[in-house]
Amino acid sequence: MKVLIAGDESLTGEILQTFFAGYAEIVTACDGQDAVRTFTDGLQEKRPFDLVLLDIVMPVMDGRLSLRLMRSLETKLHAGQEKKTVIIVTSDLQSPQDMQQLFWEEDCTDFLLKPVFRDDLMAMLKRYGLAAPE
Repeated sequence: MKVLIAGDESLTGEILQTFFAGYAEIVTACDGQDAVRTFTDGLQEKRPFDLVLLDIVMPVMDGRLSLRLMRSLETKLHAGQEKKTVIIVTSDLQSPQDMQQLFWEEDCTDFLLKPVFRDDLMAMLKRYGLAAPE
């Protein structure tokens, strides 16, 4: 499994990386612009990411715009493929309106509130057909 972890909090990124140690190819991005560039590279190389864990609050480009651009690029560069990348937003946003917007308007697959717990993430991966380590 190929995973992109995008966020500016190094501790959160390190914790998320430990969840996938020895199980997935992990690529990190420190801001939204870097995340979109890395996601695009994967599409262009015909090695798209299976999973993106995307923080909403990041420097340079926020997670909402990053998500919107990723979905747009996925449509343009990955045309003909039915399977979309699973993009899970990680955030401490707790407003129902914010979450609804992410689902319906920004096309995120799901969300996890911080702090992210391994069991919650692994259950979510199973729900979306991504094998999780036991």
